[in-house]
Amino acid sequence: MIEFEARAYDDEVVQALVVEVQAEYVRRYGGPDETPVEPGQFAPPGGILLVGFEGAVPVAMGGWRTIDLGDGVPTVEIKRMYVPEVGRRRGLARRILGELESRAKQAGAERIVLETGDQQPEAIALYESSGYTPTTPFGHYASTDGSLHFAKDL
Repeated sequence: MIEFEARAYDDEVVQALVVEVQAEYVRRYGGPDETPVEPGQFAPPGGILLVGFEGAVPVAMGGWRTIDLGDGVPTVEIKRMYVPEVGRRRGLARRILGELESRAKQAGAERIVLETGDQQPEAIALYESSGYTPTTPFGHYASTDGSLHFAKDL
């Protein structure tokens, strides 16, 4: 059974998973995600960071933070979605994504946006099969080749 716990971005479990996901980006892209991230952005009510645990083992992570795209629509951005090797191929990314969407909607968000790279076919397939569609590029990687931007209305 997977239990989702809200954790602070600077929590030691979260930081260990962030190190792992950044290493994954280095393997796939040659460098880490350089999007500016402030730990407080993932604190309620403007954000959340969830870790999925199976017993004491962290098997999934993901968060959202409020983002202003200038159009007046209450929007959150998904960041730090990651499933370590021990949790892969078990539907955990879909489960944590669903939990993030649910909590975003409860917090008043009307739309979720995210950015991923073209070297992450698993992520692209997850987002497309979960109802995300291409959207106007935004944020740090808005003009970067290979950066894909998605949105979903809640």
